[in-house]
Amino acid sequence: MDKALEILKKYWIAIAAVIIVLTSISSFNNMVGYDEAVIKHWADVETDYQRRLDLIPNLVSTVKGYAEHEKSTLTAVIEARAKATSINISANNLNSASMQQFQQAQAGLSSALSKLMVVVEKYPDLKANQNFLELQAQLEGTENRIAVARKRFNESIETYNGYIRSFPHVVLSRLFGFDRRDGFHSEAGAEKAPEVKF
Repeated sequence: MDKALEILKKYWIAIAAVIIVLTSISSFNNMVGYDEAVIKHWADVETDYQRRLDLIPNLVSTVKGYAEHEKSTLTAVIEARAKATSINISANNLNSASMQQFQQAQAGLSSALSKLMVVVEKYPDLKANQNFLELQAQLEGTENRIAVARKRFNESIETYNGYIRSFPHVVLSRLFGFDRRDGFHSEAGAEKAPEVKF
């Protein structure tokens, strides 16, 4: 009887060990899959931001021909583009500091572009220029693409972070080095509606 209990005990220990190993393998593979989704969605975000950066020189050239004396605005756009171009972060280095730096550079570029669009209102000939209208439409479309890409990126971050922080995955994520990632956050003061004065 004792021998049968001992064999049964070894059998259950072996089954438990197999279950633990299989669960660990499955959890690891899921973490890798969610991590890869984050990396892919980050690449999509970068692609859309790069598309915006690529449109800006043509936009500035078109505006320059009509609004030559708006040099300070054009210079601000060019400088903001250069700053945004200089900030590159890897999908493997998505921490609060790097994301904040990236967002600040992109917000600076968005602000400079907004000022450029205000300047354009002074020039009816420019607003009627076909090249400008096409560039403006492409820029608007790109801004929409950026918003969608950021949303998808944040969703993949949420899935990844939720998975690695839930039990028992939290134990394995720490063991295998899967750390929490940061996504995009709204700008400070974004909860307040902007004041519009005419």
